[in-house]
Amino acid sequence: MSNMEAQPAEVECGATPAAGVEVIEPRLVPLGGIRAMKVNRTLPTRDRSMIGAWCFADHYGPEPVSQSGGMRVLPHPHTGLQTVSWLFEGEIEHRDSAGVHAMVLPGEMNLMSAGRGISHSEVSTRRVETLHGVQLWVALPDDARHGENGFQHYRAPSVDLTDASGAVVGSMKVFVGDLGGSSAEIVTATPLLGAELSIDPGARAVLEVDESFEHGVLLDTAAAEVGGVRIGRASLAYVGPGCSRLEVHNPTDRPARAVLLGGEPFGEDIIMWWNFVGRDHDEIAEYREEWQRRSERFGTVGGWGADEWIPAPPLPNTRLKPRKRTRP
Repeated sequence: MSNMEAQPAEVECGATPAAGVEVIEPRLVPLGGIRAMKVNRTLPTRDRSMIGAWCFADHYGPEPVSQSGGMRVLPHPHTGLQTVSWLFEGEIEHRDSAGVHAMVLPGEMNLMSAGRGISHSEVSTRRVETLHGVQLWVALPDDARHGENGFQHYRAPSVDLTDASGAVVGSMKVFVGDLGGSSAEIVTATPLLGAELSIDPGARAVLEVDESFEHGVLLDTAAAEVGGVRIGRASLAYVGPGCSRLEVHNPTDRPARAVLLGGEPFGEDIIMWWNFVGRDHDEIAEYREEWQRRSERFGTVGGWGADEWIPAPPLPNTRLKPRKRTRP
């Protein structure tokens, strides 16, 4: 998915995260156009840029396609990152310049590695009436970001989610990493965790997690409590390293759904601007210039005309300056 902001901010990451539970409220961002589908963005924000290598998180829907026209994101570029598409409802057609043509379906993980550069498009199909899911990015470390692009697909099985006594209180689908004995067949450049959680009404799930990771719980439904701290729909609860047991309580009378993200704190400084992840201003400027002249770095996406692509927004008048990973 493209970042469609007309004036995207640069984001730098590389500081020690704070301890405790921190609530990140979403901001509403249109995907472009008069009848644009809108998404709730919790990463990056002014106060926090990353959770592990997860550097971008959009939550959207349930979105009636008849009202917004659905998702129609024309070919656009990426560098230095991986995109992760995870749907609750709907269907999206993915095409990229590496020749991959795949469908994004509920419960099935699609991960695209940009490496040194790739372009792709995402379009919801006419077969669906509702779109509902999350779009995530993962920053690639320096030793992987100049590599070849690639694509991975994985259908995550549903496994039991339990409380402190071992009683089943819901289910989970692990789409990246390992959790509760379930392991996803996905290769990542840094240690990561990604899982969809479904928690029964009134239940309290207890997750044994890697204490070297930082974690985020992105809520899809009305309300939940993470470590005793209440969050609302589309909000994200951040928990720093040092936590080995993560408790998520559903205080409502309906099933709760959330996406759990985790990873080792990312040790490198990066700059994110528009759809590019780089290390300094000059690198980002070069990526933009190459995309504007349609260089071989990004290739072409099949099924689209020569004039069907998303131009990059203008760079700011000043040099892109690093920001701290978290706000002081």
